[in-house]
Amino acid sequence: MAAREAPLFRQIADSLRSAILSGEFTPGTQLPSENDLKDRYGTTRVTVRKAIALLKADGLLISQQGKGVFVRPRPAVQMLTTGANWRRRRESGTANYNAEAAAQGLVAEQQLLGVETLPAPAEIAERFEVPAGTPVIVRRLLFVVDEQPMQLVCAYYMAARFAGTEVEQPRRIRGGVSRLVEDPVGPIRQRFIQFVEDLEIRMPTPEEAETLAVPPGVPVARVFRTGHVASGEIVEVLDSLVPCDRHVFRYVIDVP
Repeated sequence: MAAREAPLFRQIADSLRSAILSGEFTPGTQLPSENDLKDRYGTTRVTVRKAIALLKADGLLISQQGKGVFVRPRPAVQMLTTGANWRRRRESGTANYNAEAAAQGLVAEQQLLGVETLPAPAEIAERFEVPAGTPVIVRRLLFVVDEQPMQLVCAYYMAARFAGTEVEQPRRIRGGVSRLVEDPVGPIRQRFIQFVEDLEIRMPTPEEAETLAVPPGVPVARVFRTGHVASGEIVEVLDSLVPCDRHVFRYVIDVP
C-alpha cells in the first residue's frame, strides 16, 4: 500500500524549513509575502498561512506587526567546557560565560534578580548530600547576550558555610563566587577541582517561556552543575535553564 502524501501545507512548511536550515533564508530575512508564496506553490493563502503557522510553532519564524514574517534570529553562545578553559577564565577575573560570549564577538551581562536564604528543596539537598530543608542561600541571575535573555540561573550555597559573606548580599560579586571560594582568606580556601553536569531537556513552563522569551515549540535544557573542591566537598549547585535554540554545548573529555 502506497504511503499517503503529506498535506500540502506540510509540504510547503518542509520546503521553507529546508530553505531556512540551508541558509537560503538567513536569520532576520523577511519571508516572501503570502501572495508570492501561494503563487510559488500553486495554492491558496489559507494553505500558506497554515504552513507559516507550523514554522512559527517550531520557533523558526516570527511576525513583526505591520512588517511581515521573518526568519527568527538565533544568537547562539557556544559553551566550551574544559577544566583548563574554566581555569584560564577564572584567573583572568572574568566570568566564564561573559568571557565565552566576548570571544565570539557578543556582549554578555548578568542581572542579579534576587538573593534569599531558604530551606533546601529536596533535589538541591540531595546534590549537597544534606537533609531536605537545610538552610541554603540562593542567588538568582538572568544572563543576557546582546540584550536577549539567554540563561536563567539559581545558584545555591550552604548557609552554614557562606553566612556573613558576599554570597548572601544582594549585589554582584566581583570575580564571581568562584573567586570567593578559592580566596586564601575566604570561607572555603580551596580550589575547585571538578564540575559535574546533568542535563534534562523539557518544555518550559509559561513563566519560564515569558522570562526567557522562548517561542512556542522550543524546548529548554535544565542543567544541574555541582562544584567540588579539593577536599571533595560540594560547595556550589547551579540550576540553570537555557533555551535550546540559543546555545551550543561542547564537552571535551580527556581520556587517559
